[in-house]
Amino acid sequence: MKSFEYFKPQSLKEASELLLKYGTNAHIFNGGTDMIVRMRENITTPDVVVDIKGIKELYKLSYDEKEGLFVGACVKLSDMAHNKDVVEKYSFLADAAESVGSGQVRNIATMAGNNCNASPLADTSTPLVATDAIICIYGLEGEREVSIHDFFVGVRRTCLKHGEIVTGIKIPAYKDLKGVFIKTSRREEVDLSTICTTVVKTGDEIRIAMGAVAPTVIRAWEAEKLAKGAELTDELINKVADMAASEAKPIDDIRASKEYRREMVRVSVRRSLEQLRD
Repeated sequence: MKSFEYFKPQSLKEASELLLKYGTNAHIFNGGTDMIVRMRENITTPDVVVDIKGIKELYKLSYDEKEGLFVGACVKLSDMAHNKDVVEKYSFLADAAESVGSGQVRNIATMAGNNCNASPLADTSTPLVATDAIICIYGLEGEREVSIHDFFVGVRRTCLKHGEIVTGIKIPAYKDLKGVFIKTSRREEVDLSTICTTVVKTGDEIRIAMGAVAPTVIRAWEAEKLAKGAELTDELINKVADMAASEAKPIDDIRASKEYRREMVRVSVRRSLEQLRD
C-alpha cells in the first residue's frame, strides 16, 4: 500500500477545505470497507486521506411522519438495520442493509459510503432508487440536495464535485408503504449481488428498482406503468415481471451471464409482487 497523509477534521468546512487544498487525489474516508481493499490492491492510490468520522453531525438517524427518514453519512449499516423506525417503516431497507457483507463489515460500513462508491450492485441502492431518495450534499459554495436518480452518472461515478461531501440521505415518508428486497448471489452470505431488486407498493403504485443489470441501478418504468392501479392477479404479475426483465440490460461477467441475470430479475420481481399482494 502506498503511503499517504492522513487528516481527521472536526467540521464539514475543514474537511471540504482539505479536499480542495490537496486536489483530486485526496480521498474521503468513512467506513473504508471498500476503500481499504482498493488501496491494498493499488487500485486506489490517494496522496491524502480525509477521515470524516470525527464530524458529529454526520451521525444523525431520525424519522418524522412528514419528512420521512434521514440517515447521516456516518451511520453504520448495523445501527440502521436494527433501528426501530427503519424496521417498522422501511423493512426492505433494513433487509438490504443486513445483506451487506458480514456482521464485522456492517459494524463499520455506511449506507452513504455504499452509495458513494456508485457500484451498480450496491445492495442499499435499490431501496433508495425505488423510494426516490434525496442525497444531501455539503460544499463550500453551500448545501444542495440531489435526487438519487441524478446522483449516479455511471459505474463508480457520481455527480459530486471535488470538495463536496455527502452528509446524509433522505427517504420520503409514504402512506401504507410496503416493500420487498431480494438479493441473488453465488453464496447465501458474504457475497456481492449477482442481481438485486427492490419492489415497493404505495397506494395504487408499484415501483421496481434493479441492481447489477445496467451501469447504474435503474427503475423498470414500463413495468411500473403496467402495474399501476391494477389488481395483482397471477397473469398481471407475470406480465410485469416479464416487462421488468426486458428493461434490464445486463452484461456477462465472472458472476453470471446476462441471460441468467434477466431470468433472476423476472423471478425476483414475480416473487416480490406475490408477497406484496398477500
